[in-house]
Parts: sequence; C-alpha cells; structure tokens
Amino acid sequence: MAKMAKRMQSISEGVDREKLYPAEDAVRMVKERARAKFDETVEVAFNLGVDPRHADQMVRGVVSLPNGTGRTVRVAVFARGEKADEAQKAGADVVGAEDLVEQVQNGQINFDRVIATPDMMPLVGRLGKILGPRGMMPNPKVGSVTMDVAKAVKDAKGGSVEFRVEKAGIVHAGIGKASFSEQALVENLRAFTDAVNRAKPSGAKGSYLQRVTLASTQGPGVKIDVSSLSAS
Repeated sequence: MAKMAKRMQSISEGVDREKLYPAEDAVRMVKERARAKFDETVEVAFNLGVDPRHADQMVRGVVSLPNGTGRTVRVAVFARGEKADEAQKAGADVVGAEDLVEQVQNGQINFDRVIATPDMMPLVGRLGKILGPRGMMPNPKVGSVTMDVAKAVKDAKGGSVEFRVEKAGIVHAGIGKASFSEQALVENLRAFTDAVNRAKPSGAKGSYLQRVTLASTQGPGVKIDVSSLSAS
C-alpha cells in the first residue's frame, strides 16, 4: 500500500486539484502520467446537472469516436436467416437466436456489446435481468436494435461508444488509449462532449455540464475547463 501511495504521489505532482485546465493541457498531463506497464485507457467523467430519477432528465446516447477507442470490442448479434448472415460477414463475434439466449442464461457472456433485429426483442427480453445490469440490453435509441445489423456491427467495432447517466448524475466513458496522440485524444474528447450535449434532456435546468475530469486507468484526475471543449 505504501508503494502504491508513493507512486500515486509521484505521478500526481504538478496537478493542481483545484485548477481547471484547457482540454489540450489536460490530455497532455494525463498522457505524461500514464506510466503503467500496459496501455492505459483514458477516461472522461462528466458531472451533469440532472436527476436521472426523473424520466425527463435521463441522458443516454451513442457516439462514434473519430479515432476509435483502441480496444477490441466483442459483438453479439441476435438475428436469424439473412440478417444473421449479414452480421457474420460484418465481423460479429457471436450470432444466434434461441441458442444464444441459452448461452447467456448459462452464464456464457463472451461479448461486450449486443445488437438485435427488432423481431428478436421478445426473445432478448428474457435476458433483461442478465444484460440490463451490465449495460448490454439492446435499445433502438442507441442504434442497437436495428435491421441494419451490418452497420451496427461495424460501428461497434470501429469505435462507437454508448453512454448513460448514472444515479449520481455522472456520465463516464473511455475515449481512447494513452498511446494515442494528443490530437487524437482531444478530437475524441470533443466528439464525446458534443454527443453528451446533444443528449441534454428537456427536464435539465440550470448548468448542464458542471464538472469534467480526465484520467488514465491508474493516473490522477485532471479537471477540465468546460469552455475549452467546444470544437475549435
């Protein structure tokens, strides 16, 4: 524990916890402090001025990051016939119907994202208690319930990120890897910010984007000046 505390103290040097940094500076500082033996994920967290307990203040959506996420996404598709063939050709890792439902019910969840054709939703609905808590339940609002399964699979594997506000009014997501260039991370950060802004619900009052913090997997959080996140 002492070794970990010393390491965190070392990589936190130069980060003012009270200061709001421009987006470019924050990205540079986070990259400089990502010193783990693996390629750390760069994550952003937004504190939003919403109360998701109210239906008109729910925030959710999906965004395709211009430079991808840097991670391998395993995609499962619930489809039959021609649509199942399309999903396989598009690169889906798992494709099925009743057989895939049985696999999930048996605890075989070897995927990160789930896509389904509309006709399969009554079947997929049986898995709500399993997929729901994991944030994997397909939803037409974020494009994961669709007849265009090929596009959905390609988007999921190419860098699309789903987001949903948590109970405390926080939205967070990985926007790339520490090995990405500063420019790539800034572009991804701004694209994600734009998507969260577009998802602003009708019931949101007052300040919407209240605080934004950027960090790598094992690095310190760096607070960002919200005004610097607008696309230049």
